[in-house]
Amino acid sequence: MKFTRRQFVLSAAAALLAPAARANGKKVSLVLAPSNLGLSPVGSKQQGAWRAPQTLLDAGLAGALDADEVISLERPQYQFEAQPGTRIRNGVSIRAFSLQLGEKVAGILRRDRFPVVIGGDCSVLLGGLYGSRVAGGRGLVHIDGHSDFYHPSNYDTSRRLGAVAGMDLALASGRGEELLTSWPEVGKPLATDADIIQIGQRDGDLSGTGITQWTVQRVLAKGVEVAMRAVIARLQSRALDKVWVHVDLDVLDAGVMPAVDSPGSPGFDYAQLSALIRTLCESERVAGADFAIYDPERDPNVRYAQPLVRCIAAGISA
Repeated sequence: MKFTRRQFVLSAAAALLAPAARANGKKVSLVLAPSNLGLSPVGSKQQGAWRAPQTLLDAGLAGALDADEVISLERPQYQFEAQPGTRIRNGVSIRAFSLQLGEKVAGILRRDRFPVVIGGDCSVLLGGLYGSRVAGGRGLVHIDGHSDFYHPSNYDTSRRLGAVAGMDLALASGRGEELLTSWPEVGKPLATDADIIQIGQRDGDLSGTGITQWTVQRVLAKGVEVAMRAVIARLQSRALDKVWVHVDLDVLDAGVMPAVDSPGSPGFDYAQLSALIRTLCESERVAGADFAIYDPERDPNVRYAQPLVRCIAAGISA
């Protein structure tokens, strides 16, 4: 992939600000997944998270990650109206995009590389996790300021279209329409409850499921180091050594990262999120990761792109 002069300069600057990455000793493949299919529109306007991959690339992400491979997926077309046969917004298109993304991720893993997927919205989790499963991975660490656990048992599907960005964890755990819960080669679910750890939710709980949960309040009270030791112990107890990590950047506190669709507090600062991701990667139990929901249209002066680049690179560079 050729870089413009501006991208080259920004990449060089970012490389000076963050350590070169070799996640788990492996070369990094950067996958750009510019999808906003999982987000509800705001009025008559679709949301701008699809712009995040290019914006972060322009801010030097490839250089900061020392990624010698950049794979760009074509932006899928957003549809405002319901698609035939589903009550999930853009559901048919999300399945197609997820299969495409999963194929790329699985191919990267089979070449013994470390995929870093940049969305887009949280629906990219499905494609990343699917690709990980196809390549022999198992388990999910879901880092998000929300549980993203809407499914037909807890909301009225007849009254509104479901948005995958608010139900990605439910779908990954097999709750919801077959369209996005059952997948070629791996079936259903993409991850069992016992193999899922949710970190960072601000309110509500996942009681009644088998999902391990660390709320943001609990992590901040215990400290990131203590919390992550417990998370790693859980991965070890389940013999999970090739998990997929999903990071919704709204897990950052709104005071440091407001350019997301649902900012909130409390949340992590950049250093805490980097430390959390870095500890996971240092455990050598992570197959790959995706990062989602940064919306450059909510960041017109591009204030938050380089802090995000540094945060992501510092986490992945274990």
